[in-house]
Amino acid sequence: MADAGEGLTRQFAGVITGWKADEPEVLEACRQLLVDGLAVAVAGAGERGPAMAGALARDTPGVATVIGQSFSTAPVLAARINGMSMHVLDYEPMWSPANHSLSPILPALLALAQQMEAGGAPPQGAAVLGALAKGVEVQGRLRLASRQLEMRTMTLHPPGLVGPIAAACACATLMGLDADRMVHAIGIAASRSCGLLANIGTMTKALHCGDAAAHGLEAAQLAQSGFTADPDALGATRGWAATYFGDEFDPEHLTAPVVTPRVISPGPAWKLFPSQYPTHFAITAALELANQPIAADQIASIRVRTPLLPYTDRPAPRSGLDGKFSFQYCIAATLLDGKVGVSTFTDTRRFAADIEALLPRIQVLQTADIPARFDLMRVEIELETRHGDILRASCESPPGSWSNPVAPGRLRDKAADAMRGRLPPAGIAAFWDMVGDARSLAVHPLMNLLQAQA
Repeated sequence: MADAGEGLTRQFAGVITGWKADEPEVLEACRQLLVDGLAVAVAGAGERGPAMAGALARDTPGVATVIGQSFSTAPVLAARINGMSMHVLDYEPMWSPANHSLSPILPALLALAQQMEAGGAPPQGAAVLGALAKGVEVQGRLRLASRQLEMRTMTLHPPGLVGPIAAACACATLMGLDADRMVHAIGIAASRSCGLLANIGTMTKALHCGDAAAHGLEAAQLAQSGFTADPDALGATRGWAATYFGDEFDPEHLTAPVVTPRVISPGPAWKLFPSQYPTHFAITAALELANQPIAADQIASIRVRTPLLPYTDRPAPRSGLDGKFSFQYCIAATLLDGKVGVSTFTDTRRFAADIEALLPRIQVLQTADIPARFDLMRVEIELETRHGDILRASCESPPGSWSNPVAPGRLRDKAADAMRGRLPPAGIAAFWDMVGDARSLAVHPLMNLLQAQA
């Protein structure tokens, strides 16, 4: 640990650079994240937001793959677009405290690794996994230090706020920068932090994650070249912590040594539905009700009790994308279809007649009696039929959550389903061969494989 007389940023950089992040358990956890993140990015690459961002970068030459769009571009641009693709479906893992840790880091590392391998460096797979673990660690510690542990206390979208700093640290690690250079990478990235919560439910939400990846990579590259920032951009009187969190910020979370890495504990909550994480509680409860033979026209009313999460109370979502953040829509679609998948959140499904008929009958009651932390919350559903029968279901831990883990086979099935129809069968088979042992993985050929479209 760094000396007490050093600034907070230097102490934090010392903790991160001092941890090797090469434990077998850590590398395997990050290999699973690599697989999930890439599969989800393949599935998301054809969405309108990433496609529009890709159109702006298509004429810029470079060695970094843009997933699913059949071209390569400059690493910073590829990191942004792939970060958007990895997040746009809201299908990447959730973390505690609440954050999307994967899409701000992994695309930046992969673009950088491609550049390094194209320049003659040996395969960077193992190095990417270790750097990814450090990026997850950085984000988790910054989130804890903020003390904004419930969604209702947050002022900005977490991946836009902590993601650039984490991506900068991860990329600095892959580049081999020392703690002094990492200090400047952190400082540069800290000035790129943002992410308005008003943009949740729009294309711009995914851009928060893409920008975090791009800004973090660029910050590390600038620091490598000698570009400087304030030596204590995190802890200075007018620095990152004071500006965003004031006296609530707890710096001890940044200076403690790494004992159990956050990629291991609490680790990720794996998403099995492509929607905002609190809706997974509602979907799981609604799936229980969907197992009972109730015709939609026999449903008189549905009452839903949730934590205070105002942004998820969307009785008439504006689009399929907006529906990912609506308790009402997710419950309606689950009851009507008996399942939730990528097609659930198309505009066609959102505005179908049966959805439109059921949505007005769903009432959401948000209460402070239920904790709003994702690791403590629950959702309760009460359905009343036109005959007066009452059916109830609740969920405290959806499958894949910290207290309800799923088997690796189910995650492999999720990844295979995400890639099916988006990569050619031969490409999917090659993907599984390559990622089986990511420690010996050459990143450049893997990413080139993901350029293709079925």
